[in-house]
Amino acid sequence: MKTSDEALAQAASGGDAEAFGLLIRRHYDRLFRLCWRLCGHRADAEDLCHDILAALPAKLRGFRGDAAFTTWLYRVALNANTDRARKAQRRRVARDGWGEDFQRRAAEAEETREAQDWLTTAMRSLPPELRETVALTLGEDLTQAETAQVLGLSEGTIAWRMSEVKRHLKEMATEEAK
Repeated sequence: MKTSDEALAQAASGGDAEAFGLLIRRHYDRLFRLCWRLCGHRADAEDLCHDILAALPAKLRGFRGDAAFTTWLYRVALNANTDRARKAQRRRVARDGWGEDFQRRAAEAEETREAQDWLTTAMRSLPPELRETVALTLGEDLTQAETAQVLGLSEGTIAWRMSEVKRHLKEMATEEAK
């Protein structure tokens, strides 16, 4: 019989390394895909995934089992991504100075060159809350109800966000067609 993710999470939170390893094997690919969609770059996704996995043993102590383990893990990943973005913003502010504008433009140009396709570029241009919504709904193939549960929002808000994503993509396509 297959042990549930929730039971493994409870065991792992108590220090069971085997249960922790099994959880990671079951969910690493899913976690990496989400990180990739949130970051847009393989190296950044790998770094984010590594950060999440390094912090996961401590975070598992807070897993209460109120939601499915995957829902909880998605929330952990989204929070870690938000924290990373905040740290990056603080670093940008800290290096304010004469060369910041040049560095910012060079970094933006590099990101544009690294974009693998139109959709990757479109995902990057979305506000973080829309990017999270689309990464979960389309990227992870969650229903709007499941996405709402992960994000702690109503289904109506998720539906509105998805309509905003469609509007944004249409505007982007129209602009490129000019």
